[in-house]
Amino acid sequence: MDTLIIGVGNRLLESDALGCLVYDWLARHPLPPGVAILDGGLRGIDLLPLLEFRQRVLFADAMTADVGEGVQCLDGAMVAASATTFGHGAGLPFLLAMLPKVSPPPHPVCHVVGACGPPTPTLVEVVALTCLKMVCHEPL
Repeated sequence: MDTLIIGVGNRLLESDALGCLVYDWLARHPLPPGVAILDGGLRGIDLLPLLEFRQRVLFADAMTADVGEGVQCLDGAMVAASATTFGHGAGLPFLLAMLPKVSPPPHPVCHVVGACGPPTPTLVEVVALTCLKMVCHEPL
């Protein structure tokens, strides 16, 4: 599989469940050829080996209000640059910052897709469809 969509977050906290619910939505629908999905949950840095040998990785995740309203798509390098905390609880920015340091090239093109707010069924669907649109229409 060339592309991996990973839903990340905590199903037990509504404010952090969006990525996991996007995974659930995608699991119920047909995926384009070459696309795999994964429920990354709270695995954090343990996801690094799963990114190797991929061309593209999209992370579906809940976002904070400072990112903006509506569905957002952030470049993985920008997210990695925001990593200020290291170790337990450092989150997706730390994972993306560590990727080029511990994984052999070539590295996948990474993006984070998500939104702020309660993960309503409509929001979950819009984020999932945004991920699929990126996979089908956005060049590497």
